[in-house]
Amino acid sequence: QVQLVESGGGLVQAGGSLRLSCAASGSIFSIGAMAWYRQAPGKQRELVARIGSNGSTTYADSVKVRFAISRDNANKTGYLQMNSLKPEDTAVYYCNAFLTLVTTRLTYSYWGQGTQVTVSS
Repeated sequence: QVQLVESGGGLVQAGGSLRLSCAASGSIFSIGAMAWYRQAPGKQRELVARIGSNGSTTYADSVKVRFAISRDNANKTGYLQMNSLKPEDTAVYYCNAFLTLVTTRLTYSYWGQGTQVTVSS
C-alpha cells in the first residue's frame, strides 16, 4: 500500500523549533514535488512550502526565513524544519507528494494523515 506518514509534530513554546518528517512507502517508482500544507481551526488549508524534484523551493511569505523544506530521495522522505515558531503557526500540518507507482507508472497526488503542531505563547 502506497502511503505518506508524517511525524515530528508536538507542543512547543514560542521561539522553539520542530522538524517534521514525511516518509513515503510502498511500490513507488519515483517521487515528484513534495509539499507541506497546514490547516488551523476554522481556516482553509494553506500551502506552507514546496520542493520540486530538482530541489527548487517555494515558501509562504509567513514562513520565509523561519522554515526550511528539504528531501532525501534515497530514503523517500521529506522534511520541514520549523524555527522561531509562533503561536500563529499552530495547525495540523499535512504532507503532500506526487508519487509515480511501480505497477502502472502513473502519477498520483497523495496526502499524509496530518500531524498536530501547537505553539504556546
